[in-house]
Amino acid sequence: MMNASTTRPSRPPVASYFLFFPLLLLKPFTIMSAEQVANAFVQHYYQTFDSNVQQLAQLFTQNSMMTFEGQPFQGAESIVQKLTNMGKITHEIKSTDVQPSATENCIVIFVTGNLRIDGGNPLHFCEFFQLISTGPGQYSVHNCIFRLNYA
Repeated sequence: MMNASTTRPSRPPVASYFLFFPLLLLKPFTIMSAEQVANAFVQHYYQTFDSNVQQLAQLFTQNSMMTFEGQPFQGAESIVQKLTNMGKITHEIKSTDVQPSATENCIVIFVTGNLRIDGGNPLHFCEFFQLISTGPGQYSVHNCIFRLNYA
């Protein structure tokens, strides 16, 4: 990885810290690639989902949209209520794909994995996120699409 202070990377850099990422607040002005930001986000999102789903509300805004198995939800409260009503969820992430979006203020992320509801059998899922910068080094989930995969 290139040092941001010496040469400009081929891809626009993304500020490294999220206000909702306590671990990353230790290095608040470091430049990270879209891949590094996405990987940190995915780790934080699913760990938080598995341990305290209510805290996911800080990742969404009132303009955030989620489509869950074809059902639309808008706003942090509505989205978190849907996720909470699913029961106790645990995730196992299998893959994460990321691309910078049309502007350097957006990142798109596609995640696949398995989840278990209340300790049941694993179910395959995929989830798409669009992160939007809300300020220097701050991102929120603007769009989220979730689907279970049936083979």
